[in-house]
Amino acid sequence: MIVELTIESLVFGGNGIGRLDGKAIFVPLTAPGDQIRCRIVRDKGRWAEAELVEILQPAAERITPPCPVFGVCGGCQWQFLPYREQAKWKETIYRDLLQRQAGIPAEKILSIVTAPQAYAYRSRAQIKCCQSSKGFALGFFRRGSHSVAEIDSCPLLPAAVNRLIPLLQAEIDGTAVAAHIPQIDVGIDDRGKVRLAIHARNNAAAAVAKLLRPLALQEDFALFVQGDRQGGIQHICGEEDLVISCDTPPLALAYKAGGFSQINLEQNRALLNAVLSAAELQGTERVLDLYCGMGNFSLPLARRCAEVVGVENYAPSIAQAKSNARQNGLKNARFYARPAAGALRAYSQNLPFDLVVLDPPREGASDVCRELIDLAPPRILYISCDPATQARDLKTLLQHGYHCDSAQPFDFFPQTHHIESLVVLARN
Repeated sequence: MIVELTIESLVFGGNGIGRLDGKAIFVPLTAPGDQIRCRIVRDKGRWAEAELVEILQPAAERITPPCPVFGVCGGCQWQFLPYREQAKWKETIYRDLLQRQAGIPAEKILSIVTAPQAYAYRSRAQIKCCQSSKGFALGFFRRGSHSVAEIDSCPLLPAAVNRLIPLLQAEIDGTAVAAHIPQIDVGIDDRGKVRLAIHARNNAAAAVAKLLRPLALQEDFALFVQGDRQGGIQHICGEEDLVISCDTPPLALAYKAGGFSQINLEQNRALLNAVLSAAELQGTERVLDLYCGMGNFSLPLARRCAEVVGVENYAPSIAQAKSNARQNGLKNARFYARPAAGALRAYSQNLPFDLVVLDPPREGASDVCRELIDLAPPRILYISCDPATQARDLKTLLQHGYHCDSAQPFDFFPQTHHIESLVVLARN
């Protein structure tokens, strides 16, 4: 069924919403103020999902997306909005979620911290690859599918990464290994160093390494090849580590291929500064950093307190955190490879923690929240990449002895609907 709507607002997840006889209709790739024709694709009774057919009258704020595959590629949702509008809607969506779902007072929710760059900000990406009758293609998955939308460059990637995309395509196209490369992981650090990890299936790792090593040496990027599961990741040439800078004076934090770092390095520094300010450390505290990764928050916090304990379930990240502590001369940080659930109880038996910092994955930290309620640390800093699961967890904590001092969204991902945030909680 095709219907006509006026889009009223944007909602969590990035879709526009309009109403038909009071029924909410969610439509991707639409802006508030758009008058559209759309096709209902899923009717859920009280609400429905639709696909855009035609824009009858564009919203006043609508602009032409700069990317030629926008709307086909599934990576971005909002390139048709000026960045100031994107940021406004992210703040609105975040405020609505926290007020409605967690009951946080409006005055506790701070303005969004906008990104200094609306494009060329991504320090990491997974470029998808496929071999077809038309040749070897690099790009990203199309919206709602696992087929590849081919690109020559991506406006979210820095120029140093974009220049390699046509070179890789030309080098791989027509070779015997082209059909065996499903993905290329790209990364760039604060020094401008680029690292590629080429995924190779069907025992093609050695042939991929032989093919691409001359290009890596010529173009000065580090090359790794990720073989079949039993083969692991192999360093072929170039520097093994990427290095990001944070804190003042600067800390140098290295991470290896396969490791995690925040995608927006400038916004990571802004978030870290907010964490350090909110922690209000005097130098005597014990701090627990859950989901600590390579020490992004742990090590700057360790400079300002008596002891930090970092916990992360991915053992290579813990090894990296320990190495980063040594390289930066920090001796008051201990790191453990284990699940976050149970860590607060395990490491506070003899001496309680004054502050718990947690930065869980998208599914949130419901198991950890039960432990926080039981052991009641005085302060909690909850960092999140998913406002919905954060709101769920905050509701639990606020019902069991905590209050919200502040909540602040950060825009790490311009052109997309994603929202990062920091919530500061204290005991009543």
